[in-house]
Formats: sequence, C-alpha cells, structure tokens
Amino acid sequence: MARKFIITSAIVAAIGFASAPAMANGLLIEQFGWGNSAGGGQAGFGNLIGVHQNGVVNGAVAEQFGNHNVAAIGQQGFNNAADTFQHGNWNQVGVGQFGANHTAVMSQDGHGNIAAGVQIGNGCNAVASQSGAGNTAAFVQVCP
Repeated sequence: MARKFIITSAIVAAIGFASAPAMANGLLIEQFGWGNSAGGGQAGFGNLIGVHQNGVVNGAVAEQFGNHNVAAIGQQGFNNAADTFQHGNWNQVGVGQFGANHTAVMSQDGHGNIAAGVQIGNGCNAVASQSGAGNTAAFVQVCP
C-alpha cells in the first residue's frame, strides 16, 4: 500500500508541475470518511502539497516557504496526525500512515533535502528534522 501511495504522489506531482504555470503553487486534497481535516500554507512559487486521507478524524498540516518544495501526506485509518514544514528550496517530504493513533512531524530547513516516513499499526510517533543541503532521511515503523 505504501508503494501505491508513493507512485500516486509521484504522478500527482508530475501532473501538477506539467499543468501549472511556472510560478504557480499546487494543492490537492482528497478526504474520505468522517471528521478529517487538512490545512497549511504556501509562500513562494512552484510548491506542491498533496494530501489523501481515508478514515476517521485524521489531520494533516503542510506549510511551505520557499520555491519548488513538494509535500505528500497519505493517511489510512483513524486518529492519525501528520505535520510537515518546509523552509527553503527544492525540498521533498512524504508521510504515509496506516492504522491508528500515529503522529509524524517532519521539518526541513535548507535546500534539496529529502525525507520520507511510513508508520503502520497503532500508536507510532516520529519526529524528523533536517537543516542544511542535500540531506536524506527515511524511516519505517511498525507498532503493535
């Protein structure tokens, strides 16, 4: 399922960049279920946020300050929360959560950083922070 999310996010990003003017920001939010929420903000140009939530009481926040940043959040289940913060240019972040009661906070400050995380099960918590340039971070957690 995580692979499907990553492939879907890549397709959404490609379509968004191909169909938008060079200075436009893009936003795609899909929510299925009940009580889900999504929000955030963008300042700059060429930024893209994609959120897909299926379940109950999931929450997502994505903030981008800079240019050409990409944030993808996918959540399946209930009571999951994901926050992404990007400052700088050409950063990419992705969060996939499957199950219940997960929390992920991922922040990037710099240029050309990549962060990705997947949480499966119940009650996983993760915080990832990057500063500088050209950093890569990834995690996978399975919680009982």
